[in-house]
Amino acid sequence: MTKKKHWYDYLWIWTIGYFVLGFFNILFAWLGMIDFLLPLFIAIFGGNKFFCNHLCGRGQLFTVIPKALKCSRQKPAPSWLSSKWFRYGFLIFFLTMFGNIIYQTYLVYGGASSLREVVKLFWTFRVPWGWAYTAGTTADWIAQFSFGFYSLMLTSTLIGLIVMVLFRPRTWCSFCPMGSMTQLICKAKNHGQQPD
Repeated sequence: MTKKKHWYDYLWIWTIGYFVLGFFNILFAWLGMIDFLLPLFIAIFGGNKFFCNHLCGRGQLFTVIPKALKCSRQKPAPSWLSSKWFRYGFLIFFLTMFGNIIYQTYLVYGGASSLREVVKLFWTFRVPWGWAYTAGTTADWIAQFSFGFYSLMLTSTLIGLIVMVLFRPRTWCSFCPMGSMTQLICKAKNHGQQPD
């Protein structure tokens, strides 16, 4: 018997739409803040990981692509990928990179730095992305945050796609920074157990 589909089973389309929109207009990158804030709100006020389990379009995408393209090796990931030290280490790194985006945005806002119309892949490779923004459309700091946040979202999705191909489809979920954050929040809210 096939599982009944819900509206939220199609949120993988949202993930694709997000990257397509950002490719043509970088200001759409701000929509990614929904995926950044909603899981935290659900964890804080609901005390659960409903977002991760049902609403994460990226996680769904990592399930849909291998089914359609048969491109996952379906191998168990090495245990260190889901270990405590790696998950929380990656979370700290991710938050540091997000903090750097905020800092760069602040520098542009204050006039200490000029707008950089680049997307950085894997926090290293600079890809010119100038076609996606017309100067003067909005304040430079708004555009600067867009470039930085789109870089972060694109890089994390590419990492997820790489581990999807190498291992099981949703391997990314085992060390996703949002998943680690919401897990910590839920455990703190529900008391009792130590974060694993």
